[in-house]
Amino acid sequence: MTTASTSAPSRPLSRSEWVSTLPPWRRLLAMVNWRSVYDIEQESERLRIESLESEKRTKLVENEIAHLKLENKRLAALESRLDALLLNADSSSQTPPATGSN
Repeated sequence: MTTASTSAPSRPLSRSEWVSTLPPWRRLLAMVNWRSVYDIEQESERLRIESLESEKRTKLVENEIAHLKLENKRLAALESRLDALLLNADSSSQTPPATGSN
């Protein structure tokens, strides 16, 4: 029995191509159209592929969220350092003497 498994998306098999992949006894049944399950198998394969793609997209989104959380933490730390520097600069700067304009 030969199965074609490729990771790249391929075109769906035609009915005759699909029948040719079956074992002889199943091919005979398919030729007389007894309990044809071609459409069901094609639909379940399509759903399986969609499910895998959905899982991949979910993992990508989760990775992106984790990356953004780390970036937010890093930015918050930098912001607090900048605030501390600005506060320190404000407290250590001397106010210029007031010039009287009388």
